[in-house]
Amino acid sequence: MPLETDAVLDRRLLRRKVTFWRVLSVFAVVVALAVAGLAGAQRFGWTVPLEHVARVEVKGVITQNANLVRTIEALGRNRNVRAVIVTIDSPGGTVAGSEALYTAIRKVAAAKPTVAVVEGTAASGGYIAAIGTDHIVTRETSIAGSIGVVAQFPNVVRLLDTLGVRVEAIRSSPLKAMPSGVEPTSPEALAALREIITDSYDWFQRIVKERRGLTDEQLRTVADGRVFVGRRARDLRLIDEIGGEQEARAWLATKGVPATMRVQLHRPASETNLSWLRSLSGNLAEAAGLADWAGRIRSSALATQIERSSLDGLLALWQPPTP
Repeated sequence: MPLETDAVLDRRLLRRKVTFWRVLSVFAVVVALAVAGLAGAQRFGWTVPLEHVARVEVKGVITQNANLVRTIEALGRNRNVRAVIVTIDSPGGTVAGSEALYTAIRKVAAAKPTVAVVEGTAASGGYIAAIGTDHIVTRETSIAGSIGVVAQFPNVVRLLDTLGVRVEAIRSSPLKAMPSGVEPTSPEALAALREIITDSYDWFQRIVKERRGLTDEQLRTVADGRVFVGRRARDLRLIDEIGGEQEARAWLATKGVPATMRVQLHRPASETNLSWLRSLSGNLAEAAGLADWAGRIRSSALATQIERSSLDGLLALWQPPTP
């Protein structure tokens, strides 16, 4: 008799466990579908049913952010978006990433009014994003400018010599994979790198001159890599107005966008926003005995974060001097 009772209790316990995991699995699927639906709706501009002013944020170091570029481009196609405010607080980043933002903002500006509001810094690549808009507003203490391009690489040749390490390389041509940082940099490699810097710098100066309507003399004054604060930047025509979002809204009002129209923040659908879902998926896989898959899920999330945190290629980045 006790054996039968134990068997009944074991079956009940097993049913409860199975029911729990079924409910949890269904919940995870529903949440995943809801998140995917919201991300898709945001991407195609379906989340805001009424006319509004869209705000997008460009903050921190700029890299190749395809999600942000897609979000900005979608604003140009969204009929409910009457205007766009680009809030900027960035020291810059990669030249290619900054160019992608600039191009996306210019596409939107071709269809509707756009204005940049600089919260703290719009330097280098951040300034490239700002001049993509039609009007730039900054605080008196905001920083703008740093027009220039830099390529940096560590050279550890002397350190390797001290350690008694010599790097050997066989190249198809003398400039392949040069400079490397582990071998002496030849004058030819430096000249080739300087040519790339010059070409990118010329592009940067050209769009500043075109977008800000500067003469060659005015461009030479502002394009030596310096940053300028508030009113000085305005006097040099790098920006248009001192103020914040209120002044930006007043400018939009001159373009037919009522100052009373509500502002809606549009965030890019990023992988990092779904980190909690990845964690849940990893835990579920581990609980189901799939330790290998759980490890793959978690390692893929880590790899994505590491990849996005890297800065490769030429930089349009303002770097304050270190003591």
